[in-house]
Amino acid sequence: MKLLLRHPRRGGLHLAAILVLGLAMLAGAALSPETALAQATRGDVAQETPTGGSIPGNSLGSASDTEIWRQVRQGVQGTVSIPDAKAGQLIQSQGESWRAWRNGPLSTVGGWAMLGTIILLALFFALRGRIKIDAGASGRTVERFNGIERFAHWLTAVSFIVLAVTGLNLLYGRYVLLPILGPEVFSALTTAGKYAHNFISFAFMLGVVMMVVLWVRHNIPNRYDLIWLSKAGGLFTKGVHPPSKKFNAGQKIIFWAVVLGGISISLSGISLLFPFEFGFFEATYRFLNVFGAGLPETLTPMQEMQLSQLWHTVVGLFLTAVILAHIYIGSVGMEGAFAAMGSGMVDENWAREHHNLWMAELKGEPMPKLDDHGDGKPQPAE
Repeated sequence: MKLLLRHPRRGGLHLAAILVLGLAMLAGAALSPETALAQATRGDVAQETPTGGSIPGNSLGSASDTEIWRQVRQGVQGTVSIPDAKAGQLIQSQGESWRAWRNGPLSTVGGWAMLGTIILLALFFALRGRIKIDAGASGRTVERFNGIERFAHWLTAVSFIVLAVTGLNLLYGRYVLLPILGPEVFSALTTAGKYAHNFISFAFMLGVVMMVVLWVRHNIPNRYDLIWLSKAGGLFTKGVHPPSKKFNAGQKIIFWAVVLGGISISLSGISLLFPFEFGFFEATYRFLNVFGAGLPETLTPMQEMQLSQLWHTVVGLFLTAVILAHIYIGSVGMEGAFAAMGSGMVDENWAREHHNLWMAELKGEPMPKLDDHGDGKPQPAE
């Protein structure tokens, strides 16, 4: 204070120097590249809006990259130095469509289809009850299926049930089981189910092949099938038994659904088991385009996988609904039906009512005549 009072001019100079130094420091900070860029970005946006493809200040190059990112979003394929060429595609937009279909309409419609099947079967049972042997059991049996035939049936049936349960868990498990079991148990269960699904699928494929070899000659449509279908197999009317050979029209529908659906779901399953190795859909699309379908004939490996997964799910849900009906009619729905694939032996009266033409052939009897309503008149075993 004494110094400043004695030399007021010198004190003023010192104070002015301090102020100038502080302003210089602030100015230096304000003019640093980062701050200058921030200020330019905040203050001059309106004046430097990109025009004609140019970037303000050329900070990102001499041309706008809007078009580049548009192409990336549309799935443009670039090049990479690593062996996996698929990595050259930054964004695969079809994946969004795949996810929307899988978690949306496919899951919803599939769930309602299975639930609807169960409700219809329960309603049918409530109204019709169990279909009895009208003439009563005779106490005498005939062999309907031998050991090899029963093995083929149960190999296909058991493997399909495992595949259906594990597949449904992948589709609906996170919504149904995860909240109940918790993440740890659900994760372990789903992982085990995945491995079971992968390996047991080969047993199912073998079963389908055996079914074709053993039964395809018995499942060729014939004129009796039209009569059977016109009367709905007598399922809704007591005492009505349309003529039938070893397999009736309803069983033939089940057979061809399992065989054709089994082949289709096996092919899509192989594509999923060995990813990016097959192009089933590309070949299918080219075939359908012969008839003017207008489908894309060039698909990326990722698109093939997505289409295979969707188709695998569609066929799996369809077969599950079909097999639910088959299980019903072969167990609680019809008296004597389970024995055909259980012991292989069926009651003679059951055979005469539901497969009278086959029974006549088996016994070397004359073919039953058709009455005015097209029904083969079953003769009860004496």
